[in-house]
Amino acid sequence: MSDDNADKADDGIQISVQRTEDVDKEKKKKRRPNRRSKQNPSVLGAGHSSVNKIHGDASECLGNGSSSDYVSLSMNTSSSKQFGLEVHASDDHGLTRASNVAFNSLPTMHVTGVAASVEVGSMQGQHVFPSDLDEKLFSKSCPEKICREVASGSFLNKEFLHSHQSEGCDMQRKYFAPHWSVEAVNEALKKGGAFKSSFRVNAHNRLEAYCTIDGVPTDVLISGVAAQNRAVAGLHLGDPLSSLVEGDIVAVEVDPLVFWARMKESAGHYNNCNVPPKVVEVGGSCKGKDKIDVDCAYTVSRNSLLLPDRRFLQDNHFTGCSSEQNDASNSVGMICSMISSLPSKRPTGKVVAILEWSPRRNAVVGFLSVKQWISCRQGYKKNTKKNKNFMSFSNWEYIQLTPTDPKFPKMMVSVSGLPDCIKKRLEEGDATLEMELVAARIYDWGEENLLPLALVMHILGRGGEIEPQIAAILFENAICTADFSSGALSCLPTVPWAVPKEELESRRDLRNFCTFTIDPSTATDLDDALSVEKVSNDIFRVCVHIADVSYFVLPDSTLDIEAQIRSTSVYILQHKLPMLPKLLSEDLGSLIPGEDRLAFSIILDINLAGDVVDRWIGRTVIRSCCKLSYQHAQDIIDGLMDMECRSTLENGCPKLHDGFEWPDVIRCVKSLHEISKTLRENRFKDGALLLESSKLVFLFDEYGIPYDSMLCEPKDSNFLVEEFMLLANKTAAEVISRAFPNCALLRRHPEPNMRKIREFEAFCSKHGLEMDTSSSGQLHLSLGKIREHLNNDPVLFDILISYASRPMQLAVYFCTGDLEDREHDWAHYSLSVPLYTHFTSPLRRYPDIIVHRTLAAAVEAEDMYLQQRKMLQKVYRGEAVTRKLFADICFDKDAAESKEGQEALLAAALKHRVLSTEILGDVAAYCNKRKLASRHAEIAGGKVYLWALLKKKEILISEARVLGLGPKFMSIYIHKLAIERRINYDEVKGLTAEWLETTSTLVLDLRMNKRSQRRGSPGRCRTLEDVAWVISPCDLNQKLVENTHEGKATEIVGATGVELKEPEPIYMPDNSDGEIDPAVFPLTVRLFSTISVALHAVGGDGGPLDIVARLYMSSYFQ
Repeated sequence: MSDDNADKADDGIQISVQRTEDVDKEKKKKRRPNRRSKQNPSVLGAGHSSVNKIHGDASECLGNGSSSDYVSLSMNTSSSKQFGLEVHASDDHGLTRASNVAFNSLPTMHVTGVAASVEVGSMQGQHVFPSDLDEKLFSKSCPEKICREVASGSFLNKEFLHSHQSEGCDMQRKYFAPHWSVEAVNEALKKGGAFKSSFRVNAHNRLEAYCTIDGVPTDVLISGVAAQNRAVAGLHLGDPLSSLVEGDIVAVEVDPLVFWARMKESAGHYNNCNVPPKVVEVGGSCKGKDKIDVDCAYTVSRNSLLLPDRRFLQDNHFTGCSSEQNDASNSVGMICSMISSLPSKRPTGKVVAILEWSPRRNAVVGFLSVKQWISCRQGYKKNTKKNKNFMSFSNWEYIQLTPTDPKFPKMMVSVSGLPDCIKKRLEEGDATLEMELVAARIYDWGEENLLPLALVMHILGRGGEIEPQIAAILFENAICTADFSSGALSCLPTVPWAVPKEELESRRDLRNFCTFTIDPSTATDLDDALSVEKVSNDIFRVCVHIADVSYFVLPDSTLDIEAQIRSTSVYILQHKLPMLPKLLSEDLGSLIPGEDRLAFSIILDINLAGDVVDRWIGRTVIRSCCKLSYQHAQDIIDGLMDMECRSTLENGCPKLHDGFEWPDVIRCVKSLHEISKTLRENRFKDGALLLESSKLVFLFDEYGIPYDSMLCEPKDSNFLVEEFMLLANKTAAEVISRAFPNCALLRRHPEPNMRKIREFEAFCSKHGLEMDTSSSGQLHLSLGKIREHLNNDPVLFDILISYASRPMQLAVYFCTGDLEDREHDWAHYSLSVPLYTHFTSPLRRYPDIIVHRTLAAAVEAEDMYLQQRKMLQKVYRGEAVTRKLFADICFDKDAAESKEGQEALLAAALKHRVLSTEILGDVAAYCNKRKLASRHAEIAGGKVYLWALLKKKEILISEARVLGLGPKFMSIYIHKLAIERRINYDEVKGLTAEWLETTSTLVLDLRMNKRSQRRGSPGRCRTLEDVAWVISPCDLNQKLVENTHEGKATEIVGATGVELKEPEPIYMPDNSDGEIDPAVFPLTVRLFSTISVALHAVGGDGGPLDIVARLYMSSYFQ
């Protein structure tokens, strides 16, 4: 997780660059107040003596997935183009292997802004940051000319675009320092003068960017446009459990200690407890818990970060390590030492090179400033008539693009490069074009360009409609929406299809088992089924059947390549983008009831204590008898479905097949439920952690439009399926990692950020809540006790769960060979298991298909070995589970490492195309990025539907809890919608905000006198209506909102898949009933206070979608 979520922005910090000699000129100008200032923005000098401007291809520098800190390919800094721009571009990509696929798939990541950096007015809490290496100085405000032109919104800015109108002038204005050369960066990375990092930006303040350096516990602040130096931002998904999405991979130079910033403080944010970590970790996960000697000598360099003192490195070559390697590690150690010694300080720095471009540069969504362009064009036409020598407008005509994401700056688009349909509408003066979302990409951002240059590719649609917004989300995340190719479809058998005879003979036949699926009622891709039988008084045989997708998707086939590129199915409420063709995912591979289907089964003998005493793994043929929904299973668990229920569709009961009766199904569901309860209890005893809160689901009418929503929690039927899927995944991980220890695809969950987890513990202690974060198990126990303590306050507990989730890192796929010497890093923190993988969803996750192939190779190698050793025992159908050697609970390591065992494993690996370590590592990295993109798309899609719901209701009154509190804004949590919002009350006309630091209390009151209090720029002051919806007490008996819907729900869709029969809709308050009363002035607010808020949807046509929260107040003095 990133520090930009914890350190909320107050006001933007404005920074520009001047030559040292210009400072003296400014002093002279101040002595002449009657003369108008004529500041000239200076040209940034080189940041290093060996820095050369590099012009090259816009390709990634470390795009091969290498983890090296050194740059081996050519870096690029955007070179300026002449105005005869060739802007015809295409991004057609052919199908390739995953190891060669460009990873242009991450969720929204945006360029750090410029427009916000040039606001006029006094700025509080500013810091002076160091200059470039040639001792240029950073001033506290942008040059006057830049402020005037950008703040005015001019998009035909001659200063910004180019200064080539004077043919004889070779000197162009430089707004940014040139990026370092490849040689300079490599040298700095070796010696610790610069560090490789991912770049990301604070969503609330584009001037605040952050970079995480491996081994450094605190993120480095990159403040201001000049320091950010054209880097493109990363994005946080807004989900506490999610990781930060990468922006540009950059080289960062850390500033000297004297320029470090002060940590920001805000009541309610637990990371401000200023609890210094007890142990400083260095070198990332590779080095573990090495402690840094705080007394280690260092020197503060004027031009760089804390470089080690050379006097202590003279004899390093005698240790076998190079001096340069020690330079880099020691530099990290010095930074850690200073952070540990000065916990109130945050390191600062600047971007000196972009090592790898973010894929988000090719996925920008925004609106064109059409009305402004039309108005400006008319003015230029008049000037052209008056001055015949005026430069032709068509030669350098640009229009402004405003991205929907606030972390992007405004961009300039060449009109000549627009698609013909857009140019035609511009020529016709069609102002409605401004309401259309467009898809664009950044193609250039040179040192002489204040704003990036972008190319618009196509129109997505009207911004206020759902479908164009969903299309924008898919574009931003590079989600494939194309139909499957004819070559991919030709890989599938024709229908009608039946299980081939040879498969029936070679597989274990389990069609006589009472097998069924449990899924959401709307699910069509049924990839898992369960069955159970009682073997003895204390042994149950549980069968987990997973669709054998690898039978249809052969390695390196066209279908396999397309599935690999998509990597995962994407579900956005009413939209589904499958990883596999519908014929396979919903028919041939889906475990449809009443049809013979191929499966990969894990059969587990489990005793009453929940222990697995025996198991069998192999390929099978099954036949499901019915499709149960989660609600059906829950009704059985709750005893609402009796034994007399008939095999009919009446009363909502699914149809039964193959002679099975409802008593058979009910008995099996109840048995599975009892076993799952034992498994779940054992899992949490063993240290598992659960961080789960209520999920928001929507009710849709017959047209697919949301008309209401509700909060939903998982039920026992969800937990039933979850426990057996977890057990199957764990079992598969054990087998493949033993058989193929260097090329198994596993899933690991690193331990949480140590600093943040300690800060959370300190936060809980401060508020009287006992919290032990020493392990995942202790954290779970502590949360359980707090839940009981807060039994009457589930909202507060949800808030604590959100806080506890923020230190968590993201679970990722990895190749075991990449962490061969670090098996302790294979573990899954939240599940508290040493080995875990994904095996149970091959219809919608490509990693599961890889695991199926690897598991099939392990099972076949075992059979080959036993045949060679003449030890294969004949397996009779229905007999006890046969003990194995590789797939057994007790792994026979000697057999696996023997000559015969290695030969069998190699032959099976070649047959099933088990991937090598290098290729599998690339596939794992790609799948991680695609999974993250899918997750972001699903979250963003949910926000679109929530926006549409509130837009339809016009306004919603709700209660909210205060999450964070400070002198300028508060963060609130609206439990009814499961969202967080921010209310800013700084510099509001007619409102006073008194912040009591000692008690962390805020008092808001109306200012009775008309004289406004202006601490900053007049243009930045907000009106009272922006912050609060103030109504008269006389109006309280009137109905606030009347927007009911008479349609019926067709389905309930949510992340958990949980269904409820009669959901409680969002309450649209009638003030006559007095359900939610407005607050009155003066309003006193403390952390975790409950306040009334008014919510409404804004944006859409011409602006980004947003849900605005305002205080819901009552006053006669409105």
